[in-house]
Amino acid sequence: MRRGPWIIVALAILAPAISVGRVSTATAATASTTGGWTWPVVGPVIQAFDPPDTPYGSGHRGIDIAASFGTTVVAPADGTVTFAGPVGGYLFITVDHGGGLSSTYSWLSAKLVRKGDHVLRDQPIGLTGWGHPAAPIPHLHLGVKLDGSYVDPLSYLGPISLASFVRLAPFP
Repeated sequence: MRRGPWIIVALAILAPAISVGRVSTATAATASTTGGWTWPVVGPVIQAFDPPDTPYGSGHRGIDIAASFGTTVVAPADGTVTFAGPVGGYLFITVDHGGGLSSTYSWLSAKLVRKGDHVLRDQPIGLTGWGHPAAPIPHLHLGVKLDGSYVDPLSYLGPISLASFVRLAPFP
């Protein structure tokens, strides 16, 4: 089932370890054993993973997480930066986590790491930008590859605390 762009996926906030997109049985088995990554930014998922039917077909090869422009992006797990720089005039960062697993952070406003840097879980690596060109709200695009194939990032992210969305007002 295809979802229209920029729809908030409430399921992703309440149960981020549940896959919203289509994932092969082999990939799902691998992904479910590796969950627990830190979320690179905290926010609602505004566009879900929608893998292409063919390697060059249309789809959405990651998830978009709403975040204010300039929000700090952290590494979800330890790894080595394999790319940090512009692609088509936009900043991207890719981190190799070993075992054929890598993550990519797209549409950044700034990078805080360089190619070859070793990063630790929760270490700042960049700042969010506006997201996909013509997007109505700023966001981070997070993509994950396992052995060269895109997989649903929600399968790797640990539970997100709803407390991070709650803002308490002073009691009169």
